[in-house]
Amino acid sequence: MVDIFERLEKNAGGPIGQYMAYAHGYFAFPKLEGEIGPHMLFRGKMVLNWSLNNYLGLANLPEVREADAKGAAQFGMAAPMGARMMSGQTKYHEQLERELAEFVGKEDAFLLNFGYQGMISIIDCLLTPRDVVVYDAEAHACIIDGLRLHKGKRFVFGHNDMDSLRLQLKHATELAEEQNGGVLVITEGVFGMKGDLGKLDEIVALKKEFSFRLLVDDAHGFGTMGEGGRGTASHFGVVDGIDVLFNTFAKSMAGIGAFVSGPRWLINLFRYNMRSQLYAKSLPMPMVIGALKRLELIRNHPEFQQRLWEITRALQGGLKENGFNLGVTNSPVTPVFLKGGVNEATNLVVDLRENYKLFCSIVVYPVIPKGEIILRVIPTAAHTLEDVNYTIDAFKAVRDRLESGYYANMPMPMRADEGFSVR
Repeated sequence: MVDIFERLEKNAGGPIGQYMAYAHGYFAFPKLEGEIGPHMLFRGKMVLNWSLNNYLGLANLPEVREADAKGAAQFGMAAPMGARMMSGQTKYHEQLERELAEFVGKEDAFLLNFGYQGMISIIDCLLTPRDVVVYDAEAHACIIDGLRLHKGKRFVFGHNDMDSLRLQLKHATELAEEQNGGVLVITEGVFGMKGDLGKLDEIVALKKEFSFRLLVDDAHGFGTMGEGGRGTASHFGVVDGIDVLFNTFAKSMAGIGAFVSGPRWLINLFRYNMRSQLYAKSLPMPMVIGALKRLELIRNHPEFQQRLWEITRALQGGLKENGFNLGVTNSPVTPVFLKGGVNEATNLVVDLRENYKLFCSIVVYPVIPKGEIILRVIPTAAHTLEDVNYTIDAFKAVRDRLESGYYANMPMPMRADEGFSVR
């Protein structure tokens, strides 16, 4: 018999956490301090920050801060007490749901406390063991974890590969007919790592060949894509073809929470059956009041989305003109692909942060294959063209060092708790 704690301690950390003694506080769990925005403090130094999903720059708008403060002053963080079904229902929760549904073009919407647990619960609520799921290979972790609860069969199709999807739909349809079940397709509006759009128009068109329902996670599309920020389905003109639409407040809304929208009967089914909401406290009132203000600003100020795209086009266009590989992104998510090992990536990022005062997220093995580096840059409406130009120049400098072997020939930086330097 194995002692659980002995096993865990022996393999402490897992594939990423094994580096925690070295990386904690710098590469992992870094502390960005000060006012949320393009310029924040990191380890006591002001850095140009490209790592926050504050797409529309709402986080520190005076109107938003005032709404948050008033909500907290009037209701406190405790209200409402209890789950929605029992004692946590308010007119403000209902108002926000109505306004969100109208904004994205659906009959009704249901507020969720958190996006991650919300998606897991949506999948659990929709399916029986007889149903078959077909999902994109690069679906977000919340979708994968939701599918782990599914006791039925699931098929994965190659990322955004419509021939692969068609093949898997054939298999899924045959199996579902044998089991007297249905077929659910799951994909994303904007894929958060590479920035490409899910081919929602082509997937919806496949409904002419196959019988299935479509669930779309549009966390990165809400506020950034489509007319007035209504999302990726709006961008493609297929809102009616999306059966279940999921969005979060954690990106463009700069808040906490999420919502699912669709036909009213289905949303009512969710209200009475989603375990992550039935057995959880209602979304606190300040967050609801704050979300109402954020949605009002998005509706009434299309210039936020326009400014985001101005910065995005300047950044992505400038990087491409200077020979950087951005992959297949066609959203604000901006991945910069470089070649190098973990040692080189580590030294490059330290150089960016310490010498160029530039902070962005880095992705290396084991998240992506060995020998690859992704610098993930998130433009926002709060950034300036000066920020863009400075960043392009900094990236050119570190790329030259990377390609010259400068980082490869250097020792790994000191441990996070001892300070970092690259000269």
